[in-house]
Amino acid sequence: MDPLDRAIVNRLQDGFPVSERPYAEVAAELGTNEEELMRRIDALLAGGTLTRFGPMYHAERMGGALTLAAMQVPEHDFERVAVLVNAHPEVAHNYAREHTFNMWFVLATETPREIDRVIDAIERETGYRVYDMPKLEEFFVGLRFPV
Repeated sequence: MDPLDRAIVNRLQDGFPVSERPYAEVAAELGTNEEELMRRIDALLAGGTLTRFGPMYHAERMGGALTLAAMQVPEHDFERVAVLVNAHPEVAHNYAREHTFNMWFVLATETPREIDRVIDAIERETGYRVYDMPKLEEFFVGLRFPV
């Protein structure tokens, strides 16, 4: 990454303006133009430096639900189960852990009732139990990764 790419990644972690031309606003802060900023964001996404660029929504405030779920999946069956779990559009992300519970994923649904429906479907499809770990309390960590 060159200095402008680094500045873009660092700036994007601080939020994005809500304005008529947010890209132009951020570009001006960084000493570039709107087209160059958008081209570089696209390149950072295409190259895998950034995996996502977009808004974060508070699902519960919008009437939806989120939950963290875990499964115990034998290593020999992990890939098959991952494909089945990831096929559900409600799965926000899925990752492996070196632990008894070795598959973890987040479910995001439009209503709280749908959490149970998706968990039931995943259990039926995979043959493995899904352990639901709903949020009891929310903390804002403010995680940043300066580059």
